Amino acid sequence: MHELSVTQSLLEIALRHAQQAQARQVTALHIVVGQLASIVDDSVQFYWDFVAKDTLAAGAQLHFRRLPAELKCLDCGEQFTLTGDVLPCPACQSTRIRILTGDEFYLESIEIET
Repeated sequence: MHELSVTQSLLEIALRHAQQAQARQVTALHIVVGQLASIVDDSVQFYWDFVAKDTLAAGAQLHFRRLPAELKCLDCGEQFTLTGDVLPCPACQSTRIRILTGDEFYLESIEIET
Protein backbone atom coordinates (compact mmCIF):
# COMPACT_ATOMS: atom_id res chain seq x y z
CA MET A 1 0.00 0.00 0.00
CA HIS A 2 2.97 2.35 0.41
CA GLU A 3 3.08 2.55 -3.39
CA LEU A 4 0.10 4.92 -3.21
CA SER A 5 2.00 7.53 -1.17
CA VAL A 6 5.11 7.01 -3.30
CA THR A 7 3.08 7.52 -6.47
CA GLN A 8 1.47 10.66 -5.06
CA SER A 9 4.94 12.01 -4.31
CA LEU A 10 6.09 11.25 -7.87
CA LEU A 11 3.07 13.15 -9.18
CA GLU A 12 3.74 16.16 -6.95
CA ILE A 13 7.36 16.34 -8.06
CA ALA A 14 6.48 15.97 -11.74
CA LEU A 15 3.72 18.60 -11.57
CA ARG A 16 5.91 21.07 -9.71
CA HIS A 17 8.66 20.82 -12.34
CA ALA A 18 6.17 20.85 -15.21
CA GLN A 19 4.54 24.01 -13.91
CA GLN A 20 7.94 25.68 -13.48
CA ALA A 21 8.69 24.82 -17.13
CA GLN A 22 5.22 26.07 -18.18
CA ALA A 23 4.42 22.67 -19.65
CA ARG A 24 1.12 21.85 -21.27
CA GLN A 25 1.52 18.13 -20.61
CA VAL A 26 3.75 15.67 -18.80
CA THR A 27 4.28 12.82 -21.26
CA ALA A 28 6.68 10.49 -19.43
CA LEU A 29 8.45 9.87 -16.15
CA HIS A 30 11.71 7.95 -15.85
CA ILE A 31 11.95 6.24 -12.49
CA VAL A 32 14.96 4.45 -11.02
CA VAL A 33 14.28 1.56 -8.64
CA GLY A 34 16.98 -0.43 -6.88
CA GLN A 35 16.75 -4.21 -6.69
CA LEU A 36 16.30 -4.03 -2.91
CA ALA A 37 13.68 -1.26 -2.92
CA SER A 38 10.29 -2.63 -1.98
CA ILE A 39 8.56 -0.94 -4.91
CA VAL A 40 6.31 -2.93 -7.24
CA ASP A 41 6.24 -1.39 -10.73
CA ASP A 42 2.74 -2.63 -11.52
CA SER A 43 1.37 -1.14 -8.30
CA VAL A 44 2.93 2.25 -9.02
CA GLN A 45 1.46 2.12 -12.54
CA PHE A 46 -1.97 1.20 -11.16
CA TYR A 47 -1.95 4.07 -8.67
CA TRP A 48 -0.50 6.46 -11.26
CA ASP A 49 -3.49 6.02 -13.50
CA PHE A 50 -5.71 6.95 -10.54
CA VAL A 51 -3.79 9.87 -8.97
CA ALA A 52 -2.73 11.54 -12.23
CA LYS A 53 -6.27 11.65 -13.60
CA ASP A 54 -7.36 15.22 -14.47
CA THR A 55 -3.83 16.64 -14.08
CA LEU A 56 -1.12 17.73 -16.52
CA ALA A 57 0.34 14.26 -16.06
CA ALA A 58 -2.73 12.25 -17.03
CA GLY A 59 -1.73 9.56 -19.51
CA ALA A 60 2.01 9.99 -18.93
CA GLN A 61 4.05 6.86 -19.51
CA LEU A 62 6.06 5.49 -16.60
CA HIS A 63 9.44 4.00 -17.47
CA PHE A 64 11.16 1.95 -14.77
CA ARG A 65 14.89 1.31 -14.72
CA ARG A 66 16.01 -1.32 -12.23
CA LEU A 67 19.45 -1.11 -10.64
CA PRO A 68 21.18 -4.23 -9.35
CA ALA A 69 22.19 -4.46 -5.71
CA GLU A 70 25.93 -3.99 -5.22
CA LEU A 71 27.24 -5.14 -1.85
CA LYS A 72 30.53 -4.99 0.04
CA CYS A 73 31.74 -7.47 2.62
CA LEU A 74 32.79 -5.71 5.83
CA ASP A 75 35.18 -8.54 6.72
CA CYS A 76 37.21 -9.13 3.54
CA GLY A 77 36.31 -6.08 1.42
CA GLU A 78 34.91 -8.11 -1.50
CA GLN A 79 32.44 -6.15 -3.65
CA PHE A 80 29.79 -8.20 -5.42
CA THR A 81 26.42 -8.06 -7.14
CA LEU A 82 23.53 -9.68 -5.33
CA THR A 83 22.19 -12.67 -7.23
CA GLY A 84 19.01 -14.09 -5.79
CA ASP A 85 18.34 -13.90 -2.08
CA VAL A 86 21.72 -15.21 -0.95
CA LEU A 87 23.54 -12.63 1.17
CA PRO A 88 26.78 -14.27 2.34
CA CYS A 89 29.94 -12.91 0.80
CA PRO A 90 30.98 -15.16 -2.09
CA ALA A 91 34.65 -14.82 -1.08
CA CYS A 92 34.53 -15.50 2.68
CA GLN A 93 30.88 -16.37 3.46
CA SER A 94 30.58 -13.52 5.98
CA THR A 95 27.12 -12.06 6.47
CA ARG A 96 28.50 -8.67 7.54
CA ILE A 97 27.50 -6.86 4.37
CA ARG A 98 27.06 -3.18 3.46
CA ILE A 99 24.68 -2.15 0.68
CA LEU A 100 26.48 0.11 -1.80
CA THR A 101 23.69 0.41 -4.37
CA GLY A 102 20.33 -1.21 -4.94
CA ASP A 103 18.06 0.48 -2.40
CA GLU A 104 17.48 3.59 -4.54
CA PHE A 105 14.12 4.96 -5.59
CA TYR A 106 13.96 8.29 -7.37
CA LEU A 107 12.52 10.21 -10.28
CA GLU A 108 15.36 10.51 -12.76
CA SER A 109 13.66 12.73 -15.34
CA ILE A 110 10.36 13.83 -16.81
CA GLU A 111 9.37 14.53 -20.38
CA ILE A 112 6.98 17.38 -21.12
CA GLU A 113 5.26 19.18 -23.95
CA THR A 114 5.38 22.95 -23.90
